[in-house]
Amino acid sequence: MQALADLTGLHIHVSHFPPGTSKWNKIEHRMFSFITLNWRGRPLVSYETIVHLIGNTKTRTGLKIKAKLTRRKYPKGIKIPNSEMAKLNLVPADFHGDWNYSLLPRGN
Repeated sequence: MQALADLTGLHIHVSHFPPGTSKWNKIEHRMFSFITLNWRGRPLVSYETIVHLIGNTKTRTGLKIKAKLTRRKYPKGIKIPNSEMAKLNLVPADFHGDWNYSLLPRGN
């Protein structure tokens, strides 16, 4: 994201939701209520079934959801060296700067 901020000149604000708080994410909340309605009463017997039901979720107001299954494994516990973190033009937010911050373009 730092490279994107540098390239575009944009200030990129990042907000992370703590684990277990996705209910506060308004986008997720809106999406999952309709997904749940769409797959109600249908047996979720495979990943393919689940992805198909999610991907066919639509509303009368125009919400369309796309879904794709990936079996990629993501490594856990990756540590970014302090030397790399020091290169970021990262500005913590006033409220929970450990979860919310901005990446500003670096001067070249």
